[in-house]
Amino acid sequence: MTKEIYFAGGCFWGTEHYFKQVRGVVATETGYANGNTESPSYEEVYTDTTGFAETVHIVYDPAQVSLELLTTLFFRSIDPTSLNQQGNDIGTRYRTGIYYTSADDLPTLKRIYDDIERTVGEPLAVELEQLRNFYPAEEYHQDYLDKNPSGYCHLPYALMIMAREANKA
Repeated sequence: MTKEIYFAGGCFWGTEHYFKQVRGVVATETGYANGNTESPSYEEVYTDTTGFAETVHIVYDPAQVSLELLTTLFFRSIDPTSLNQQGNDIGTRYRTGIYYTSADDLPTLKRIYDDIERTVGEPLAVELEQLRNFYPAEEYHQDYLDKNPSGYCHLPYALMIMAREANKA
């Protein structure tokens, strides 16, 4: 049985590629989460008027990778104190967030969130909310870095290697 979680970590191309490296992640999909319209296009989301965040839907096998590890890896890939900016990407669409679909996941997510906040020593700019809506991004955004290996990515290559080795069997 699989589970799901949604992470907004800035540009969704890099966030998706990063989580695809983790053993136990069985599917990823880029899209737009927790906005105010229906079926937005990239062009609409890009205006920062729809309330959507670029987000990655992650389906994972909890027998192979825990929500705790995925969330810890998420925090390693972002600056949790940066509001509406990750790397060179600026705008509300690039805000960071953890969006859950099962209330059973909230205690784990909240514990990790609070631990990170204590470690950082200031309030985090990461949303921790129930998923309200999610719309898949256009096909050319799916697996973008697989299709365009030299495409833009705000995450360093070393993070991709770390994710690949995070829970090796």
